[in-house]
Amino acid sequence: MLKTLMNRRSYRGRYKSDPVPREDLVKIMEAGLAAPSGCNKQTTSLIAVDDPEVLSRLKATMDPPVAQTAPAAICVLTRRINAYRDKCFAVQDYSAAIENMLLAIVELGYQSCWYEGHITDDDRICDKMAEILNVPSDYELVCFLPVGIAEGEPSLPKKKPFEERAWFNSYPASH
Repeated sequence: MLKTLMNRRSYRGRYKSDPVPREDLVKIMEAGLAAPSGCNKQTTSLIAVDDPEVLSRLKATMDPPVAQTAPAAICVLTRRINAYRDKCFAVQDYSAAIENMLLAIVELGYQSCWYEGHITDDDRICDKMAEILNVPSDYELVCFLPVGIAEGEPSLPKKKPFEERAWFNSYPASH
């Protein structure tokens, strides 16, 4: 698992046309739903899309286009419910679910990319997607995860050295 975690990268390239078997989509979604949620409110829900017609309609909403060759996708929904008092952990809940799914996707031999800002920006692509998927109004579609076998390799972003971002016992005085 640590190898998968350390090697996972966002993939923005082309996908092979091989379909993603439903049993793999189920495993990916189960991994997402196994994530922790604040006060166990379970605010995250998922819709896997493997029907080429529905997927085509979703992809048509994206401007600029992304993941146009992906043979499947998982749309992440959230409900902004308070966990206790006036505290809502929906963002943390769906973020944990997405990370779990991204790791499961790589573990199963696929690639993906977390598309959130691209679809939740001012043009509200997410609302068009939600309409296509018949999402009830008390849910918000917050993420589009393409799933497929990569044609190429994910690009490796330059990461800052460990020592510049992680310490023991306190923040270093020299910073």
